[in-house]
Amino acid sequence: MRFVILGQPFSKANRRELVVRRYRDEADQLHTRPMSIRSAAARAYEAAALPQIPVACRQRFTGPVCVRMTVFYASARPDLDESLILDVLQDRWTWVKTTRGRVRELVQAGIYRNDRQISEKHVRKGIDRASPRAETEVEPLSAQQLALPFGEI
Repeated sequence: MRFVILGQPFSKANRRELVVRRYRDEADQLHTRPMSIRSAAARAYEAAALPQIPVACRQRFTGPVCVRMTVFYASARPDLDESLILDVLQDRWTWVKTTRGRVRELVQAGIYRNDRQISEKHVRKGIDRASPRAETEVEPLSAQQLALPFGEI
């Protein structure tokens, strides 16, 4: 499956932000803890990219996949970093409070369930000042080695 995500991706690692998260425990005590989150630019790209994934491509592959990608930047300055795009392509989950406790709920189906399934990737960098984008192709991989019959060496 092939598709294009418009916009220039930002690095997931560079320019992380430190925030303080507040939460309540089971005894309703308020606690805080520092957390490192993605930059505002990376979060904005992620929000803009998610609706661009065609519904027909959201197959939720469970086995190994191969990803081929050409990332076009507006200039030669940014480092090639496809990790944010690969995150966008996986399933999206959220935690929901229920009478049984907290339960994970699928928010949006992805092309694959988790980016750990990527066994092979080919990533190239291009420059297009007028139209930064990520041209992406994802395909499932078949088994690479057949099982040998019992007793053969």
